[in-house]
Amino acid sequence: MKTSVLLCTAAVVAAGSAMAADPATIDWSKIPVKNMKLFYPGQASYEWLHTPEHNGSRAIAQGKPCLQCHEGDEAAKGNKLVKPGPQEAMPVAGKNGVLDLAVQAAHDDKNLYLRFQWKTQAQGPGDNYPQIRFDGTEWKNYGAHRLNKAVREGKMQAIYEDRLSLMVDDGKVPNFANHGCWITCHDGMRDMRNEATKEQIAANPLLQKRSDIRKYLPSTRTSDNATWDKTKSAEEIAAIKAAGGFLELMQWRAHRSNPVGMADDGYVLEYRLFDAGKNPFVSNMDAATKRPKMMFDAGKAGIKALTAADIGKAGKPQVLVKGSNTVPFDPNAGWKEGDMLPQYYIARDEASGSAADNANVKGVWKDGAWTVVWARPLNLANPDDKALKVGGTVTVGIAVHDDNITARGHQVSFPLTLGIGTKGDITAVTLK
Repeated sequence: MKTSVLLCTAAVVAAGSAMAADPATIDWSKIPVKNMKLFYPGQASYEWLHTPEHNGSRAIAQGKPCLQCHEGDEAAKGNKLVKPGPQEAMPVAGKNGVLDLAVQAAHDDKNLYLRFQWKTQAQGPGDNYPQIRFDGTEWKNYGAHRLNKAVREGKMQAIYEDRLSLMVDDGKVPNFANHGCWITCHDGMRDMRNEATKEQIAANPLLQKRSDIRKYLPSTRTSDNATWDKTKSAEEIAAIKAAGGFLELMQWRAHRSNPVGMADDGYVLEYRLFDAGKNPFVSNMDAATKRPKMMFDAGKAGIKALTAADIGKAGKPQVLVKGSNTVPFDPNAGWKEGDMLPQYYIARDEASGSAADNANVKGVWKDGAWTVVWARPLNLANPDDKALKVGGTVTVGIAVHDDNITARGHQVSFPLTLGIGTKGDITAVTLK
């Protein structure tokens, strides 16, 4: 991939100069397009990058960028890494190694506007999510992503939402501009080499309440190779955060945020964390009663519950949206074995705090492709956000989870610069 520069153009869109634009009214046909190839990374981790197995380990140690060696290699690398081999111990049958992504960007004095388009591997919108299934006596979790062993062996139904992630740094995280999301991906994480056991995690004072290991930054570890268990103290990590040494991580989710026009807001530091406040998705399992909290309103949705055959089926509701197609769960509604309800319900009015900053994000699936349009407020002052500013440049990493998959099963970009009203690998042009 050539990291071409998109130049600002004058008077791109008549959207109103003083007021924030409605993304739906922007004439995107006049906004330059950055065509990118995202690639499957397999189990290539931060630790592996520094081993002799990686031919570029010496360049990595010298702080040289990945693109110095790999510019234009995305397709070849993705198609190689998606197959069984040293970097893929759990291959997913039929998984694409490469995904073509079109990106456009614009801004006014209120928001950064981003538009993403990609063709899905699946034949429909991936707007479903694992379920809670009634087995005749109890409600139990059902369905999983395609990296899951039971799914790969054909013993469990593949169910997971499509997702687009945006990682952002303002220059305060060492080596993100050179190596992108690889600084967050480590051995010991779920579905990676030497995945940490629950017993090992429970023995770590900082992480003992976690069920698994997820993204983290090398700056939060004490060892030279940033192993997951060598954590700094909570006080040291708090100081890193206060100095801005975290990565912004925002995720649009086809099931858990898109139905209410939002994306979640989080960050990566010692773990992959959500911003302060509440996301729009809420657990649908009542911990006290061991039953769902919400069910479909049969009068509005046409059904009270799903079955395995309904997952991804056109015309069947896939999402519980509070206030739209739900009613409180009725334990006496004549439940049968095989009845299922989503593990989360979605509630825009329950989202709050900086976790709810991405309140204007909408995806539409049509003709086999997603189009996601995103409005991100500028100049946020929250301690868990990167303040995007007109005239400034940030480094971004983009990932897409497609076709019932999560965790490392995505396709990813190398790091790119995003200029807001100034030049970058992706340039957000100024709306007039």
